[in-house]
Order: sequence, then C-alpha cells, then structure tokens
Amino acid sequence: MFSDFALHERLLKAVAELKFVEPTPVQAAAIPLALEGRDLRVTAQTGSGKTAAFVLPILNRLIGPAKIRVSIKALILLPTRELAQQTLKEVERFSQFTFIKSGLITGGEDFKVQAAMLRKVPDILIGTPGRLLEQLNAGNLDLKEVEVLVLDEADRMLDMGFSEDVQRLVDECPNRQQTMLFSATTGGSGLREMIGKVLNNPEHLQLNQVSQLNATTRQQIITADHNQHKEQILNWLLANETYQKAIVFTNTRAMADRIYGRLVAQEYKAFVLHGEKDQKDRKLAIDRLKQGGVKILVATDVAARGLDVEGLDLVINFDMPRSGDEYVHRIGRTGRAGNEGLAISLICHGDWNLMSSIERYLKQSFERRTIKEVKGTYGGPKNVKASGKAVGVKKKKTDAKGVKKKSGAKAPTKRKIANRPKTDALSLVSKDGMAPLKRRKPEAPAAE
Repeated sequence: MFSDFALHERLLKAVAELKFVEPTPVQAAAIPLALEGRDLRVTAQTGSGKTAAFVLPILNRLIGPAKIRVSIKALILLPTRELAQQTLKEVERFSQFTFIKSGLITGGEDFKVQAAMLRKVPDILIGTPGRLLEQLNAGNLDLKEVEVLVLDEADRMLDMGFSEDVQRLVDECPNRQQTMLFSATTGGSGLREMIGKVLNNPEHLQLNQVSQLNATTRQQIITADHNQHKEQILNWLLANETYQKAIVFTNTRAMADRIYGRLVAQEYKAFVLHGEKDQKDRKLAIDRLKQGGVKILVATDVAARGLDVEGLDLVINFDMPRSGDEYVHRIGRTGRAGNEGLAISLICHGDWNLMSSIERYLKQSFERRTIKEVKGTYGGPKNVKASGKAVGVKKKKTDAKGVKKKSGAKAPTKRKIANRPKTDALSLVSKDGMAPLKRRKPEAPAAE
C-alpha cells in the first residue's frame, strides 16, 4: 500500500485521488531507498510505473509552505519532448495539493517564453538535453543549487547521441545530494561509464531481466517476400486483427510517409509521426491517438520512447528494429500496466539474421505465424546455424558466357595487350560513325 511509505499526507491524498492503491514492483523497491536519499540505478521495463518511483520522493523532499523560490531544486532529464511532457503531467498530478511548481524546457517551443518561465524559478525542472543547454548557454539557466538529479531513459539518451550534453548538464549540478538513473535496458559500456561518473555508491535495482520484459505481450513474426508483400500483410492485419489502437513502426521517414499515404487512401483513421514533423504536428498526432480520433499511428523510432497511450494493444514492426534495445522499446508501447498486447514483426530474407540476433538478446523465440490469405513463398532460410542465423550459400563462379565452371578448371587465358582496352574490332567506328575502323597491331614494347 502507498500508505506504508513515509510520504507526506498531501502526497498520499494525491495518490488516493488518482486511485493509486498498490505500488508496482519498481515503486515498491525504489521509493523507500529514494526517500532515504540513496543514489539509484534502476532497470525496469517501460510502462512499469517508474516515473512515480522518482517523482514522489522528489516531491516529498521539497514539500513545505509557500515561499519565494530562489533556485531550481530538482532536474529531470529525458530523451524526447513527448516523454518530458508526460513526466510534467505526472509531476503536476502528484503535486496538486502542494505549493511545488514545475517547468518544462524542450525543443520545438518558444525560446523566449521558456526563458520567462525560468525567471520565475520552478522547484522542479523537466527537460531534454539540447534545449536545456541552449538556455544554459544563453545565461537563462542556473543549476548550481540542484539537490536531486534524475536521468530517465538514460540508455535512450546515449543512443540518441546526448552523452556529452548529459555530462555537461551533470557537471552544472555540483551540489546535488542525490542522483537517480533509470533505464528500460541494461545498456552497454557507454551506460556503465556514465553510471560510474554520475552516481555515488548507488543501489542497483534490476526489476526485470531482458527476457522478462513485456511478459504480457505476445510476440510473433510473419515472413514476407518483399516490401510490397509486407504491405499486403499489413493491410490484412489492420483489417482483421482485433485492436483498439495500433502503431506501425518503420526505420525510415520515407517508408512511414508511404504507408501513411496508403492507409489514408483506404480511409483508415491514421496519422504519421517522425523526425521531420514539427512539435505542433507531433503533439497533434499523440493527442488524436489518445482521444480516439486516430486509430493507427505510423511512426519511426522517434515515437518508441515516451509514448503512453491507453488502449494501445497492437504494435507492427513493418521494418525490424536495428537492435534488441530498440525492439524492447517499440513493443513496450503495448502490454502496459498488466494489459495484454500483441507485437508482430514482418520478416523478409534480409531481416532474418537481425531478427535472430534479437531473439538471442531476449533469450526467447518469437511465435511463427502464417496467414493463408496472404501467404508468400519465403518461409525462412532452408538452413540455419546454431545461432539461428541463416547459413550463407556461396555462389558458383561463371565464365563470361554465364556457364558454370567445373571445379578445378582454369579459365582460358587471354593475351594482355599493353595499354589497350579490351575492345571488339566490330565495335570500333570512325569519328563520323560510318566506316568501321581496322584494328591496329599492338606496338612493340620499347627497349629498356
């Protein structure tokens, strides 16, 4: 029960108002340690309730009577503006019965309006690294008195190339007393290096092994012959699967736009979201999906983080993601908060080895599925290695006429003519294009 935590009564009132009763595993593990002021390194799946696991302890630390604010006390860093916006909403919901104020700094919003907000000095600042650094460089942001620093989705920030930006912002908080780092995956050497730099004797909480992530989501693959065949399968799935809302993921903006155009032409309620969309379009896409005005979102990985939509129960990977971590974050859009979800990946021959690598990363095998109405000829490689990857087939060499050579037979040798291209005499014509030219004898090599 949340009432078992040593939280201020005003926070418990907000929790009750929001009908939060039983804490999730990550909340139960992290909140008591965070309330003690410990540095934390937490690995927990997307949708596990980890936002509340750091927001409630921060609010509990800052709660008190109304007063003039002179410095920012807590900084929460996130990789995307969508996730930052959702975190702001969570902070506002939990702090509704307190005098604590929060602010948001992300790209795509008016720079001067943000600077004016910073002059009012919010207690908690939530933002993305790029725009925060811009405000810092402009002299509008002072982080010297930050007491609590949170790096949420830290693995994603590294994936997006924010390592140096994050480190710069961390260095701007020299007086912090507590740092908490959250991620959905264990990350790699880059994340371990960051943990070593920013955390002080942290408590490590690994709530989910990678193989246990998204346990409520069925994961399937369907083989396809080519992209046009993938489109046929996609159309069948959207027409025949039972779902409230769906996301179709692609690896490129061009493919996202193509699929979106096809769906609109078929009168689906769809929207497209990728990096070329400005903040207004991105917000519109997510709002329409949440409100039900749109049933299908076509997106690149820009939407794989920070998207929490109730009723989202179908994820289709039109293109297989390029890494196991990206796969985890994509399918993490569905099967949230214990609800069931379905994730389907469409696999051409060029996707097979990548899919096999992701299976090994997750330590599980995806369910193979065949749809007879749109079944193709490709059903996976004929031979696979112990790793699950396809066995490569060496192409037999052919001669100039396309005839397969016999093993051990040597190709006929041709006399090399010094400084002369290999050209058929019949193909040589005069400059006027009329009479054929005669082949000249090669010149004898000059004596040394």
